[in-house]
Amino acid sequence: MKIGTLRMIVAIFLTVLLIGCATSGGGPATAQGPEVADGQPGADGQPAAGPDDSVSTMPLGQDPALQLDPLNDPDSPLSVRVIYFNFDESGVTPESQETITSHGQYLIDHPQQRIRLEGHTDERGSREYNLGLGEQRAQSVSQLLKLQGVAASQIELISYGEELPAAFGHDEESWRLNRRVELVYIDLK
Repeated sequence: MKIGTLRMIVAIFLTVLLIGCATSGGGPATAQGPEVADGQPGADGQPAAGPDDSVSTMPLGQDPALQLDPLNDPDSPLSVRVIYFNFDESGVTPESQETITSHGQYLIDHPQQRIRLEGHTDERGSREYNLGLGEQRAQSVSQLLKLQGVAASQIELISYGEELPAAFGHDEESWRLNRRVELVYIDLK
């Protein structure tokens, strides 16, 4: 086969390929580009698909598949998952009430969901005393959730006492961060 014939076959093949690509969109391709929305004529002179045609749209905020789970939304009150306590106390502070209320409502709305309340203390006090205080703190949060209507079967308690500090310093700021109950949602999958 001669070089000239081979070039002719390649040229015909490329021409057929380009014609096929140009017409696969439903009409001839032009330099004007894609059709314009909202019923304006497109490149082929025909009206483009408008809002009343077969294509339906939905605002992003209304599509359930695109909405964030409130547990993973950083703007949700459920993103706060640590309740802090005063020194040597197990009573919930007024500042934490709203956070506990938000988690309680979520648990009521999602009865299949479970939560573990992990009680912690600072390093001051004996190991046994701190384990007890951590448990009392977790019990305080649990009581408030139950008073809202959260089922006891949705709540699990554990006390770590001083064993898992959030801060490792030996000053008031570190101790303040260690006096806490962490709200941990249990993945049931």
